[in-house]
Amino acid sequence: MSKEKIKILLVDDHKMIREGIKAFLVDNEDYHVIGEAADGAIALQMFQHLSPDLILVDILMPELNGIDLTTAIRLENHQVKIIALTMVSENHHIKQMMKAGANGYLLKNCTEKELNDAITEVMKGNTYYSKEVTDIILRDATKQLDPKKRLSLEVPLTTREQEVLHLICKEYSNAEISDELFIGMRTVDAHKRNLLEKTGCKNVAGLVIYAIERELFDDL
Repeated sequence: MSKEKIKILLVDDHKMIREGIKAFLVDNEDYHVIGEAADGAIALQMFQHLSPDLILVDILMPELNGIDLTTAIRLENHQVKIIALTMVSENHHIKQMMKAGANGYLLKNCTEKELNDAITEVMKGNTYYSKEVTDIILRDATKQLDPKKRLSLEVPLTTREQEVLHLICKEYSNAEISDELFIGMRTVDAHKRNLLEKTGCKNVAGLVIYAIERELFDDL
């Protein structure tokens, strides 16, 4: 039985960029580009009719930008995966896209391998933010951090949760955490969910910021 392909909707207002991304995607037997749109308004209509599994979306577009498009889609659907693929690297836009419900954020100078890695991770139910994007978020958080500021009541983390968080901060994948700690993938997922719930963070990038702000680990 053949593996079902991932149905992808490509949204970018620059035709040459769409063609370049599509050329990579169509060469991969796991992907099926079911549509492409040059602005967010058209993309929203196509999403409603085509039911893609994954949307690759730029941020700065006419009619409806990527952030507003993501917000509109999330009002209807929480299952479809959304990855921002953009040249916009300002922390403000990154945070807005994350808040809107994006599963990942990549800059357009990423390699084909990284795009493939990002798609693989988000389709597994994980989030994916490129190292450049994570660095931007952390740099901004460090600038704003008051070293004297600490929560009066810290959230208690178990020893195992601290171990998982430490490896997350060191950019270990779920599979690598599983191998390092000799625990199953489902257990890793459970610990990540617990960490997000306990800390109030929305994603992995938030967990890294949480750990750095509280100086939980000496090697970060």
